[in-house]
Amino acid sequence: MPKLEDSIRIENVVASATLNQKIDLNAVVKGNPLVEYRPEKFPGLVFRLKKPKTAILIFSTGKMVCTGAKSENESKKAVLKVVRELKKSGIIITGKPEIRVVNIVASANLLGRIELEDCAYSLGRTMYEPEQFPGLIYRMDEPKVVILLFASGKLVCTGATKEEDVYRAVDKLHKNLEELDLIYYD
Repeated sequence: MPKLEDSIRIENVVASATLNQKIDLNAVVKGNPLVEYRPEKFPGLVFRLKKPKTAILIFSTGKMVCTGAKSENESKKAVLKVVRELKKSGIIITGKPEIRVVNIVASANLLGRIELEDCAYSLGRTMYEPEQFPGLIYRMDEPKVVILLFASGKLVCTGATKEEDVYRAVDKLHKNLEELDLIYYD
């Protein structure tokens, strides 16, 4: 039987960064013609990287948001790469960016069918309105994450700020479901 952790996939890591200085976004556009900047529609500039495949939003305040990374490490590498690209294009950056992971979204398969109605009563801190949404929303306290759980045994975990918290949350949920006899294996 495949292992539970083998089914867990990090889908997106969102990191915020600050350069602690103002950035002239028009100067960034001149030095990096491939960036997207439409200030009339959005106040930030979009800097896309092919490797790692990410998009970094840069604001004139010096704040940045990196999306699309598949790991904490990849998100940090992407921000540092963009800072190097900015420096290469003549933008003066005085310090190192302060980088912080703010959200990790992961998917997993618990490899069994779930009785969502019973889960809604047994787990606590859940919301289940099948007429509105086919999944159960479970707010876990420790680690502090939100899990969207489906009858198929598939789930989406969001709100983690460390990859290890994703693995802990999925493992903890799986153990709870087994203890409460709410997961059925074919």
